[in-house]
Amino acid sequence: MGFFHQTSAISIMSARSLPQRLGASSVIVVGIAGVVGVLISILAMVTGLLQITNSSAHPDRAVVMSTGTDYEILSNLSREATRTIAEARAVRRDAHNRPLASAEVLVLVHLPLRTGGSGNLTLRGVSPNAFALRPELRVVEGRMFNPMLRELIVGRTAQRQFRDLQVGRRLLVRGAEWTIVGAFDGGGDRHESEMLSGVEVLQSTFQRNTFQSVTVQLDSAASFADFRASLESNPALGIEVMRESDYYLHQSRAFAQLLTFIAYLVGSIMAIGAVFGALNTMYAAVSARAVEIATLRVLGFEPGSIVTSVFTEALVLAALGGALGGILAWLLFSGHAISTNGGGLTQLSVPIVVNARLVAVGILWACIIGMVGASFPALRAIRAPLACALKAT
Repeated sequence: MGFFHQTSAISIMSARSLPQRLGASSVIVVGIAGVVGVLISILAMVTGLLQITNSSAHPDRAVVMSTGTDYEILSNLSREATRTIAEARAVRRDAHNRPLASAEVLVLVHLPLRTGGSGNLTLRGVSPNAFALRPELRVVEGRMFNPMLRELIVGRTAQRQFRDLQVGRRLLVRGAEWTIVGAFDGGGDRHESEMLSGVEVLQSTFQRNTFQSVTVQLDSAASFADFRASLESNPALGIEVMRESDYYLHQSRAFAQLLTFIAYLVGSIMAIGAVFGALNTMYAAVSARAVEIATLRVLGFEPGSIVTSVFTEALVLAALGGALGGILAWLLFSGHAISTNGGGLTQLSVPIVVNARLVAVGILWACIIGMVGASFPALRAIRAPLACALKAT
């Protein structure tokens, strides 16, 4: 009888004895399901963060800030600089020959969260061309704000995060009263977590003369190098030019790396416990089948076939646990969102996205746990003295 025939025969006998070992076997399945569920849930936040980054970023748009700043709100641009940026080469123009550019001002507003506590919400002042520049932003309730009045519109994500942001409500922001006249949707765009108003009235209210950034629409994605060269040739501007896609990727990279590290750190700690659970269960399974395994060895079954059958049982149980953990993570968390602090400055809503790739990662993680947990019991199965094993009861 060949190796594969021997292995399949032993594996079938092992499967038939599983009902008698159902309680012990479920320890592996449930333990690994818990590990995989936690791992996938945290990695799903990374997937969601990258999803909103990709949906927000467009390679044919560029963001310009003052040099040496990592966050938009820390940038500082003069009015003259914003005009120079808007009139630079490769900036697309609208039907009225106006550059598709928006010089913007940011103010942080401290508001109560729906989940309790409070957080910072960005109030962004935008130029009149901002919505031609960002056609993905659409007013879905109420109306557009009047750029000359203290009116604003709120993103749907911000409404889900913060209390009292319904259309028609009034907000007191640093002593000034603002009226919410509309709500907008952006299809997952980051700006959905903000409030938007006219840049001039925002500057006037908060007595500002400078801007934080300028976002421009380029003639094409290939025009970026020409646009950047036209601005960097003027060192007096003191600016940094980035593709919008690169800017958002830069903003999310550190947080994504932190979440990934936490996921695998927590997953590894929990995996150690799951490995010990698998060890105990597989040791018990090998002990319960000691006479059977010894008999097979006497009958001439190869040690490799016996070891493989032990690994096969552990892998099947681990894969079941991994699949169960993935299903639970998808049922309990996928489609939800968490509210977290974005770069220590503003509140960020991160969707939890469980997809097939993450489930596959979870099952692979589960199989690794199963392999490690089965290694010592598998070796014990073929190293036990035959005389002692045949006398076992």
